[in-house]
Amino acid sequence: MNQIICLIDDDPIYQTITKKIIHRSETASKILSFPNGAEAIDGLTELVHLPEEFPDIIMLDIEMPVMDGWNFIEQFHKIKTIFPKEVSVYIVSSSIASSDKERSKSCNGILGYFTKPVTLQNVLEIAKS
Repeated sequence: MNQIICLIDDDPIYQTITKKIIHRSETASKILSFPNGAEAIDGLTELVHLPEEFPDIIMLDIEMPVMDGWNFIEQFHKIKTIFPKEVSVYIVSSSIASSDKERSKSCNGILGYFTKPVTLQNVLEIAKS
């Protein structure tokens, strides 16, 4: 597959492990990463005129400093009309709170919720959608 996957997570160790799993899955041609929602919004905005660099999939953590996943989703929805293509958003969080899972189901644009650590099977499932 020739997809671009974007990781938004403040844990550098988790990002490293997840990147290795994504590489092993052979589902992505490129991986972008940001340590929080604010930097991700800025980074995505900069890529608006480069559709070939724009992500197809976002794997989003909830608990992050600066801008958490829920605030990222709010900002994302405000600016997504300028994006060059549709982006699939998945929550990947260490939160096992049922309230977070329920909120993700009711949140427009979130296609799934996965509990960390993400597995090879999770990545393959995300990439198929």
